[in-house]
Amino acid sequence: MKPYSQDIRDRVIHALVAGKETQPQIAARFAVSLSFVEKLWHRWRTTGSSEAKPHAGGQSRLLKDHSLTLQREISIQPDATLEELSQSVTQAQGPLVSQATICRELQRLNLRLKKKAPIQENKIQSE
Repeated sequence: MKPYSQDIRDRVIHALVAGKETQPQIAARFAVSLSFVEKLWHRWRTTGSSEAKPHAGGQSRLLKDHSLTLQREISIQPDATLEELSQSVTQAQGPLVSQATICRELQRLNLRLKKKAPIQENKIQSE
């Protein structure tokens, strides 16, 4: 979701400073949520700014420093299970992660687990 424009923020602040309307009325007038008006007003009073905060960036990947370990393990044992890969990363001083995290990291690295071909039984052909 994108932040509200600076123009709408300034108009809400001007309406709040004028003091002629309540916060719910201002929210309805500008078609924004009441919580937005409350938070914007609190921020204006404490910091003097109505600008949107910068994006925090989200959570960082747990295995970004261990991609070489995963690549090495896949090259050594291409049919390793996700559980085995998780244990390998943990033994290499990496974080304890779930199988789902290992799977997502393999997808990011475009690494696919290759399973062994099934052993084919010798078929006796009757002639």
